[in-house]
Amino acid sequence: MEITTVGVVGLGTMGAGIAQVCVQAGVDTVGREVTQELAERGRSTIERYLARGVEKGRLTQDDMDAALGRLTLTTDLGDLAGCELVIEAIVEQVEAKRELFAALDQIVSPEAILATNTSALSVTEIAAATPRPERVVGMHFFNPAPVMPLVEVVRTELTDPAVHDAAYEFAKRIGKEPIRCSDTPGFVVNRVLIPVLNDCVRVLDEAGVTPEDLDRAMLHGTRWPIGPCALIDLIGVDIHVHASEALWESLREPRMAPPPRLVAMAKAGLLGRKTGRGFYTYEG
Repeated sequence: MEITTVGVVGLGTMGAGIAQVCVQAGVDTVGREVTQELAERGRSTIERYLARGVEKGRLTQDDMDAALGRLTLTTDLGDLAGCELVIEAIVEQVEAKRELFAALDQIVSPEAILATNTSALSVTEIAAATPRPERVVGMHFFNPAPVMPLVEVVRTELTDPAVHDAAYEFAKRIGKEPIRCSDTPGFVVNRVLIPVLNDCVRVLDEAGVTPEDLDRAMLHGTRWPIGPCALIDLIGVDIHVHASEALWESLREPRMAPPPRLVAMAKAGLLGRKTGRGFYTYEG
C-alpha cells in the first residue's frame, strides 16, 4: 500500500517534529490536536523551525512554503479517515493510547497502519485495544525528531510482516535511519541509555561532582557528543523519569528505577530546556 497521506495525533514537541519531517519529505500530513489553539501552536513550532532552516540556508523560502502547504490542522479524529498511516504522539499513558487506538480503528481504512511513538510502553498492550493488532507497529522517533536520524520500528508478535516492512520503508522515505526490533521494554536505545543516565545522576551525589564536571568528564573521557545532564535536560526530566518508571515496572532491575534526585526535580517542575531550568538554566 502506498502511503500518500499521514496523520499525526498530538502536536506537542514530538508530534510537531514528526509532522515537520513528513511535510519536508513531501508527504501530505494531517495534524490533529484536541483544541484549535494547541493545533495552531504545533503549526507555529513547525513554522519556526522551518524558518530557522531558511535563515541557515538549509532550505529555501519556497521549500518552507511548500512544506507548510502540505500540513492540514484538525481537532476532529474523523479527518484522519483518508490517512494510510497514523502516527500517535500523545501523552505517555497506556490507557490514553489504547482509547485513541480503539477510536482510530473505527475511522481509518482496514488497510491503514496505526503506529505509536511510545518510548517505553508496550506496543502489544496498545495494539490489543484494536480488533486488528496486526496493523499496529511502534515508530519511535527521537527528540528532536527533525534532527535525530533514528526511528525504532517495533513489531509485536501479531504485527503483519508486510506492515512492519511498510513502516520501515516509510521511515527511510522521509529521510530517517530506521532499525527493526521487537516489542521489548525500552526497545533498543532506551534499554541501554536509561540505566546509564540513571547511573550518571547517582554519581553526582556519590562522587561529589557538579553537573558541569560530570558532563565534561563524559565529553572528554568517552567522546560523548553531549553530557548526560545536558542530555536529560534536552529529553525532559519528566519524560526520562516516566520512561525509567516504565522500565522499572517491566524489568525490576534497580538501575532502571529513576534516582530520587530526578524524581524531586520532576516534582519541582525543573524539567530542563522546556521549562528553562533543569540541571542548567536556559534563556528564551
